[in-house]
Amino acid sequence: MAGFVATGLPAALSAQAKKAAMPYVPPAGAWEQKSPSAVGLDSAKLAEAIAFAIAKESRTPRDLELNHYNTFGREPLGDPIGPLPPRGGATGVIVRRGYVVATWGNPDANETTNSVTKSFLSTVVGLAVDDGRIRSVHDTVAKYVPPIWRARPNGTGYARDWPSQGQLLMPFDSPHNKRLTWDHLLRQVSDWEGTLWGKPEWADRPTGTPTEWTTRPRKEPGSTYEYNDTRVNVLALAALQVWRRPLPDVLKERIMDPIGASNMWRWYGYENSWIVLDGHEVQSVSGGGHWGGGLVLNAWDMARYGLLTLRRGNWGGQQLLSDAWITQALTPTPAQQTYGFMNWFVNTDRAYVPAAPPQAFVHVGAGNNIIYVDPVNDLVAVVRWIDTNQSVNGFVEKLLAAVRQ
Repeated sequence: MAGFVATGLPAALSAQAKKAAMPYVPPAGAWEQKSPSAVGLDSAKLAEAIAFAIAKESRTPRDLELNHYNTFGREPLGDPIGPLPPRGGATGVIVRRGYVVATWGNPDANETTNSVTKSFLSTVVGLAVDDGRIRSVHDTVAKYVPPIWRARPNGTGYARDWPSQGQLLMPFDSPHNKRLTWDHLLRQVSDWEGTLWGKPEWADRPTGTPTEWTTRPRKEPGSTYEYNDTRVNVLALAALQVWRRPLPDVLKERIMDPIGASNMWRWYGYENSWIVLDGHEVQSVSGGGHWGGGLVLNAWDMARYGLLTLRRGNWGGQQLLSDAWITQALTPTPAQQTYGFMNWFVNTDRAYVPAAPPQAFVHVGAGNNIIYVDPVNDLVAVVRWIDTNQSVNGFVEKLLAAVRQ
């Protein structure tokens, strides 16, 4: 028996058993497909869910530049300043237990994912926290952001970036902004004041009385939720100061390459969102496609990211993003119980997706682009260009009706 132990065979068997017990992860460049029945799904019911998603394709123009001028382009200072590539038709990928069970449309198409970009942005911030570059999300952001030298001309009038001094941006220099924490920005409860890349915070989805847009008192940080892309772009600019390298480089090295994403995804900023960083011109990327830009990627890459978040940051035994960060990202925001960290929409009290279990969450972008993540049923569903939130719930209801075991 002693000789048997010396060969190391039990350790090898143990390693094999451990590997066999690990959930399947798709390697780069491939993804194993299984029949619905092989992973406990009813194929007829699954087909109904897919037919529903196709029938509910968004009726907005596929020409996203035209769509912009029908929507956000109507806002004050609403002209696009980033790329707006056209979209295709309804598309999706469904993954159960790590295996692809169904696709529709064109999952290979590289298209904007709009505000699903925010989830990737918050992930890059999470990596900075995991690394100790950001000591705590409850630190004030001002401690991490020096004056920033713009590499492109500033705007004029209301499009002039502020707080700033000429070419120097100082986005956390006002008395209100100095109080803001990373947590406030991640949860969209900061009420950050100012203008960035020519877009005033008050010009994004303006509401209330126009005469008060520039004069209203600031709200207490943390007290009020407001979905606002200017403030998201402020977070991206602040994260760039922490990393001191382009955020797409960080995302590629730490997340996208390890999960086997394609080499076709791109993360864009704006034509004027360039700064000088350590002697180099660097583009500060946007957190969505509100004025163009954001992440352009295919449905396969979205599904891989969804699978990573389903498995709480672990990919084949490698912890790419800490479990602690996933827990924080999924903690409801007191001022908006269906929102965690951007853009992790949580299903608290089943208020966001009534058909889904409360443990489910969704990465959401306009269009609608969604990554539905369901830890209870071990499901990830990418659904692109579905028309309304009601249709999202209808799709999930039909998808879960397909679950047999």
